[in-house]
Amino acid sequence: MKLIHPYLILRILSTILLIETVAFLVCLPMAIIYNEPAAPFLLSSLITGILSVFLRILTGKPDTDKTSNRDSFLTVTISWVMFLIFGSFPYIFSHTIPSFVNAFFESVSGFTTTGASILKDVEILPYSILFWRSLTHWIGGLGIIVLVILILPSLRVSGYQLFSLESSLKEKIHPKTKGIAIRIMFIYAGLTFLETIFLVIGDMNLFDSLCHSFGTIATGGFSTKNASLMFYSPYSQYIVMIFMFLAGTSQVVYYYLVKLNFRKVRHNEEFWFYLAIVLASGALAVLILMVISGKSPSVAIREGFFQVISIITCTGFASSDFIFWPLPGLILLFLLMFAGGSTGSTSGGIKMARHLVMLKNIKMVLSRLNHPKTVQLVKLNGNQIDQRTNISIISFIMLYLFVFSLGTVIITLVGSDPVTSASSVATCLAGIGPGLGTVGPMSNYSAMPVISKIILSIVMIIGRLEIIPVLALFSKSFWKL
Repeated sequence: MKLIHPYLILRILSTILLIETVAFLVCLPMAIIYNEPAAPFLLSSLITGILSVFLRILTGKPDTDKTSNRDSFLTVTISWVMFLIFGSFPYIFSHTIPSFVNAFFESVSGFTTTGASILKDVEILPYSILFWRSLTHWIGGLGIIVLVILILPSLRVSGYQLFSLESSLKEKIHPKTKGIAIRIMFIYAGLTFLETIFLVIGDMNLFDSLCHSFGTIATGGFSTKNASLMFYSPYSQYIVMIFMFLAGTSQVVYYYLVKLNFRKVRHNEEFWFYLAIVLASGALAVLILMVISGKSPSVAIREGFFQVISIITCTGFASSDFIFWPLPGLILLFLLMFAGGSTGSTSGGIKMARHLVMLKNIKMVLSRLNHPKTVQLVKLNGNQIDQRTNISIISFIMLYLFVFSLGTVIITLVGSDPVTSASSVATCLAGIGPGLGTVGPMSNYSAMPVISKIILSIVMIIGRLEIIPVLALFSKSFWKL
């Protein structure tokens, strides 16, 4: 029995590169329309295309019957890292971001739908680069692995494992056929189309509407304006706010809506918990802005709910410079950085289902203190959560907090102040983008040391892959037969 199956892994990587080649070519019309150099995308697509063909010829037809969890963990991690490295090429070849570390940081932030940027002035970028920057969100939000399933349905077991490991759809979707993946593609594209139409009706042109729709539905946060959503009207802010909430909702909910299975939606505890957290946190933010900052009800409602939804869904758009919010508001936003949207959405973070399970565990422990002989089970959506899954969820939360703490200490030692360090690691791990301190919504990550950018890039990748698949590669058991 082989430890890993290299030909199978290389075959999948060739498909990943083919997807990225097509993505580069999609940007060519923008370069032509706006009379900009097409060379950055042609050169990028040529490199990835040649490598893709080479790997495909090299691997032939690998045997997919002997795949293992090791193959899946390794393939998922390598696929993402490779996609991110090649994704930095347009920035480098166009000379918009000549430094590889900075270009890699921007690429990682795009594909992991984080929205953190090292760019001081995005409005001077060519339209084609701005489009590529937003497109990386849209591709990363849906997940490269979903596309792999559509193109390589013959992966059988491996296809299932890759799909279930991909963070944005990890715990809720179990694809028995590629038909489910296709339906999710249509839902994802449909939401993008609808938001684009609504934004065009407002004060955005078609280009800005499309770019902001990519960032919203992918819960990414890259904007075409330095002032983010502050540049646009309250109407556009409300539209983005609504679609951010929809993007943070599980794709499973939409899947059941399309299937007209309203009973499943009604009994989806995570969705109602997600809605309750958004409403409660939004109301608290509004109260803080009205009472302490003295803002009018209309402004407080728009700013409060916009920023709360943006942080919870890990989108990162800004309708105000929340650095100047009162201290209670900043504390609220910092705590919400650990929330995350629904499992099965494009958002990052710990996610609502895990929080809900943790609360159910706490409730069970408290109940046993008063009634020690009672037998209680932890259930979610009416289904019992087995002990193994329960321990896995609790372990993930503990591991998440450990990575956050370790990252904060390292970034602080490198030279950043504690507030900047803690918020930058929290937002990069959750895929939010803007933080507090010197990395606020109207600032960027350009002034951070090179080593900090590399560490934060790693944190973004770990957060996107939900920690465990990456850390598993460094365990002794992974490399033992």
